[in-house]
Amino acid sequence: MRPGDEGVLDLLRRGRLEVEGRLVDASNATLLCRIGLDGVTAQCVYKPVRGERPLWDFPDGTLAGREVAAYLVSEAAGFGLVPPTVLRPGPFGSGMVQLWVDTREDDDLVDIVPVDRVRPGWRSVLRAHDRYGDPAVLVHADHPRVALMAAFDVVVNNADRKGGHVLHATDGAVYGVDHGICLHADDKLRTVLWGWLGERLPEDAVEGLRRLRSELGGSLDERLHEHLTRAEVRALAERVDKLLAAGVYPEPSDDWPAIPWPAF
Repeated sequence: MRPGDEGVLDLLRRGRLEVEGRLVDASNATLLCRIGLDGVTAQCVYKPVRGERPLWDFPDGTLAGREVAAYLVSEAAGFGLVPPTVLRPGPFGSGMVQLWVDTREDDDLVDIVPVDRVRPGWRSVLRAHDRYGDPAVLVHADHPRVALMAAFDVVVNNADRKGGHVLHATDGAVYGVDHGICLHADDKLRTVLWGWLGERLPEDAVEGLRRLRSELGGSLDERLHEHLTRAEVRALAERVDKLLAAGVYPEPSDDWPAIPWPAF
């Protein structure tokens, strides 16, 4: 089953979860599951609330809900950047359940490469040194869907857009995952997608942000309030207004690290 298939949300909400394994690189408990309903099966990721690691700046037990809120924002804007995501009971209690996305092998959209190997069509973000001390560059693809994700991250205030959170699906689509530390009321943007800073937003981003703004203040607010505080929803609307008024990708703030660590 793919993200756009009919019935995918119903499958995620009502399907029977069977744990197949654990993704050990994740900082919070992240389980790979098989989910099935009425003969339809798929793989998904299940993150139980009880497995969330406490954070000093995000309230305990809210990360799963923030992942759902990020999906709701993406859908309201028409971006389609977040795989279908729900909050539901599971084998280890309430948690986030998100459709698994199969990705292309050896076709990452974010990379670290030697200085002399930056490919045409890629954006340089940061010069540094690799683990051997040799000069290297953090780069990402100059891809229209990645550019859309960069705008999305600004409005959801993504505090942890690592390179490994940008997925290039086998069908060519681009998705972002791991949105648990998003949508805080305070500015916390940290991302590897700085390659367009100062440039004008693409038209599809502007159209999506206008669509999102029209939904805020109505039924979308009520759905977001199930997962976020009222102050956080107001801050979301303010970020949308600010980005639309500027019309360009913002520059990093001096008050907060611009890039998450590690970057992948």
